Amino acid sequence: MKNTKSGGISRRGFLRGTLGGAAVSVGLPFLDVFLNTNGNAMAATGAPLPQRFGTWFFGCGMNPARWNPTTEGIDWELSPELMPIAPMRHRMNILSGYSVLLDGEANQVHRTGVFGALCGGAPKTADTVTGPTLDVLISDAIGTRTRFRSLEMAATGNPRHSNSLRDVSSVNPAEPSALGFYTRIFGPGFSDPNAKDFSPDPSVLLRKSALSIVTEDRKRLERQLGQSDRARLDQYFTALRQLEQQLELQLQQPPPLQACNAPLAPVDLPHNTEIDNVIANHKLMAQTLALALACDQTRVFNMQFSDRASSLRMPGTTDTHHTLTHEEPRDAALGYQPNATAFVLKSMEAWTQFCQTLESVPEGEGTLLDNCLVMAHSETSEANTHSIVGMPFMTAGTAGGRLRTGLHVSGVGESVSRVGLTMQQAMGLNVGQWGSDQNQTNRPISDILV
Repeated sequence: MKNTKSGGISRRGFLRGTLGGAAVSVGLPFLDVFLNTNGNAMAATGAPLPQRFGTWFFGCGMNPARWNPTTEGIDWELSPELMPIAPMRHRMNILSGYSVLLDGEANQVHRTGVFGALCGGAPKTADTVTGPTLDVLISDAIGTRTRFRSLEMAATGNPRHSNSLRDVSSVNPAEPSALGFYTRIFGPGFSDPNAKDFSPDPSVLLRKSALSIVTEDRKRLERQLGQSDRARLDQYFTALRQLEQQLELQLQQPPPLQACNAPLAPVDLPHNTEIDNVIANHKLMAQTLALALACDQTRVFNMQFSDRASSLRMPGTTDTHHTLTHEEPRDAALGYQPNATAFVLKSMEAWTQFCQTLESVPEGEGTLLDNCLVMAHSETSEANTHSIVGMPFMTAGTAGGRLRTGLHVSGVGESVSRVGLTMQQAMGLNVGQWGSDQNQTNRPISDILV
């Protein structure tokens, strides 16, 4: 555990230990001892707590008539497909009606919508984009002083399911495994030079526990902390150990078969798009991400709950969400496709759970979510027609008090670039205009900006 020159505890410090000759480091959350008396700035420098930006993506959109709220402002009414977000609605904003505006360009299905939103302009062809995605622009400004410039995750188990790119040839691949994501964050991030090629078996790391490896540093730190910080550190360590125990279950061998004498390989979560596996993978990734953000390992992230042209499927069937949006008959009585719509509701449940995970981590005078801005979006509105008119957007968190929450704002006829410009300004970027061609705008969504 490193100390500052004055003998205090350093915010940049890590708890350290060794495992098989490699250094294992566990970062520290923002304890009261690091903060001013108000709990909203760093005591050593006066700098505010770090602000984080992230995207959360779900494929194949929604049913506009069932997703878009019918009322605006602070007292908007929950629509049928937004019912799952009810526990967190006061921490979110709903931005409906915003579209990728076309001026002769073809709608490159499942592509124009997502990169129109993230790059501020409609792609001219099926293999081009108009510039860096929103997360890359923001990471250029706030992500250069952390261990990871950004972290990308794909709950679908496919590293190619990523919308983060600087250009078409520089896509940031996603981490497809909850176990791999944990090992990347809490594994040997700082290897001994004499064992630089050492890569511990994740099963050894988990069964040993990163916390048990850094026991001595942990005890030394706790002796220097007040009661409230010891309680916060204990909560953090408890969350980390619970996560390790969940992941450890995936590494246990199944009971041996009497007829088979060979040891069976340890198993990770199945990496496929069956909805229950995706939900489980997503939950574990969200828990690891929350701890990584709390330890300031990154300030920018991208979570893919499902991919463009969503390949999610229910157990026991090969019919994907995307397939159902085109092939399932619309129920005459209901007015929509019930099986396809089930995935919309699952997506909204997962989005709510993701936000609750960030909300559960105390930070300063509030929670981790207070110091985040997460933009949830899809690549289409109604997937049956591949529409990019009135695409769904949601935000969660206040970016350190820069955003209001609990609002529904309708932007019917307006460009999605207004959403992206608002995200950049809320994250402190000095940008007054964004987007290209007919999607260029200098008008942020002022309703949600403080």
